[in-house]
Amino acid sequence: MHRAVTAAAALLGVVLAVVLLWRGAASHAPAVTASWTRTPGVLNPDVRQETIGRTICVSGWTRTIRPPTEYTSALKVEQMREYGLGGSPSGYQEDHLIRLELGGHPTDRRNLWPEPRPHAEEVDRIENQLHEQICAGAITLAEGQRRITERKHRSG
Repeated sequence: MHRAVTAAAALLGVVLAVVLLWRGAASHAPAVTASWTRTPGVLNPDVRQETIGRTICVSGWTRTIRPPTEYTSALKVEQMREYGLGGSPSGYQEDHLIRLELGGHPTDRRNLWPEPRPHAEEVDRIENQLHEQICAGAITLAEGQRRITERKHRSG
């Protein structure tokens, strides 16, 4: 009898642990990938391989082209509806599919999308690495743009 109670308690503990882990995983932001049709990515015509030395590879250059927060905040709410996303807008970052530092268009809505947090911050690290590689000449601008576009469309 004691063995049966111990086994039942152990089984109950395992079931409870699985339920708690599952509920914890479910509370994270939804997996969202950029839509190929809504957000295909648009390039900034001023940024080309031959201009990176006076555009994206100049410290502070993106501040001169970054759209105002009022624009991106309003667009984020609108695009959250289009993407069918719930929750608070603060749970998302209105992100450039092709980052400004990688030659993305600053204001074209086809280059902006609501990326869930904290995933957005994780992707920022990858974008920083691509930017460094482009400016160091390790990869071309086009290759960096291709890599980030593919990443955001496949895994967010």
